[in-house]
Amino acid sequence: MPRPAAIATCIITLLITHHLAPAAPPNQTPLDLTAKLVPNAIDVSVGGKLFTAYKFAPDQKYPYLFPVSGPITGKTVTTETSQPYPHHHSLFFGCDKVNGGNYWQEGNPRGQITSKGPKILEAKGKRVVIEDHAQWHRPGAENPFSDKRTIVISAPSPTLRFIDFEITLTAEIDVQIVKTNHSLFCARMAPHMNVENGGRLVNAEGDLKQAGTLAKKSLWCDYSNKHDGHVEGLAILDWPKNRWTPCTWLTRDYGFFSPTPMNWLGPDGLKFKKGETLTLKYRVVVHAGNEKDADIAALYKQWTAHAGK
Repeated sequence: MPRPAAIATCIITLLITHHLAPAAPPNQTPLDLTAKLVPNAIDVSVGGKLFTAYKFAPDQKYPYLFPVSGPITGKTVTTETSQPYPHHHSLFFGCDKVNGGNYWQEGNPRGQITSKGPKILEAKGKRVVIEDHAQWHRPGAENPFSDKRTIVISAPSPTLRFIDFEITLTAEIDVQIVKTNHSLFCARMAPHMNVENGGRLVNAEGDLKQAGTLAKKSLWCDYSNKHDGHVEGLAILDWPKNRWTPCTWLTRDYGFFSPTPMNWLGPDGLKFKKGETLTLKYRVVVHAGNEKDADIAALYKQWTAHAGK
């Protein structure tokens, strides 16, 4: 029979070993997705649960993605509308001051981006692919832009969701965009996510909050916070071959952030000749934990590893 002291030593050793042993790596198996056309939207589900919807009703200001569900709670980390600035709709692309039109704030006669009817190119599997064409228009003015947008959605693990957004703008006439902070791709976080409610806003350099990230150039920014007992977040990654990368960011503690150079344009603004195109790419990462837990820096490197090839 082993002595009591030996048994106690054995138990302590087992407890210490168990405590110090590294946790098992998270399950990295990609999840299956499905896409389904419903009235004025395409619903995208991950593992049978709604993740997001691409909304394109003809009376909307512009198409947008809502909800954007966290991978753990299943509750949206973005808002469809919220004070202040209720014209922010979750994940969207728009722009103010385009040949005098406003394709950003509410009021469709000021300018509207209308879907021509999206197509589901891949409806199920390890990813779904949505393609849409949209027309920028307003009464009494020539159409400044048309665009083609491709959205690829995947779930590489139970704790990660990717939304890859690529858009090509084509100038239908000569276009000038003057200085504006209302522009391009962006996210509006749900109120429970924002800095004012204890959320964490951080960029690739580790700068924090609006005070540290506003008007700073960076490759990515991330918002995260605890909700229903779990930390979840959303990052926007700026493709390295985008025209202005690393882009200057517009950030707000109330939950808005966008890689946009338009608030820092020179006196001539941004000009397009008729027929000129501009392609922009972004990756949205919806994740469990904060930016360190999700290792957004590593995910950015993986995403951009072949950007120069």
